[in-house]
Amino acid sequence: MGVITFKVNGTSHTLDLDPATPLLYALSDDLELRGPKFGCGLGQCGACTAIVDGAAVRTCITPVSAVAGKEIVTLEGLGTPAKPHPIQKAFIDEQAAQCGFCLNGVILTAKAFLDKNPHAGEAEIQQALAGVLCRCFTHVRMHRAIQRYAKEMAK
Repeated sequence: MGVITFKVNGTSHTLDLDPATPLLYALSDDLELRGPKFGCGLGQCGACTAIVDGAAVRTCITPVSAVAGKEIVTLEGLGTPAKPHPIQKAFIDEQAAQCGFCLNGVILTAKAFLDKNPHAGEAEIQQALAGVLCRCFTHVRMHRAIQRYAKEMAK
């Protein structure tokens, strides 16, 4: 076991965990956050995504030792039901969710990408999201929501 300290959604946390523990388990089991979800466990579907120091990271394959001292943002850290983050608002306005399982990965991957590439075109955004799998096939609405958010950011 080892003591690991990192900041999640603006709050510092110190946990005593095996350094090889997947970050997903620390977020979901120890911190009781429900945004990141266990999907494939192989880093291939994106359901477990969190933003670590500005980059979208697959938490199911990221050991907690790799995030010591880092800033982590989960879906819960973006906005609130009363005041959603602009990307969450765009998803609400476009009715872009169906089952919601992939939503965490789509929103956080899109946000991390657009934060670094605010003038990205539709093809670039689609390429950035290519590794996030959606089982409900609501891609068209999700891409409309992301485009809406990108246009608002560019203003």
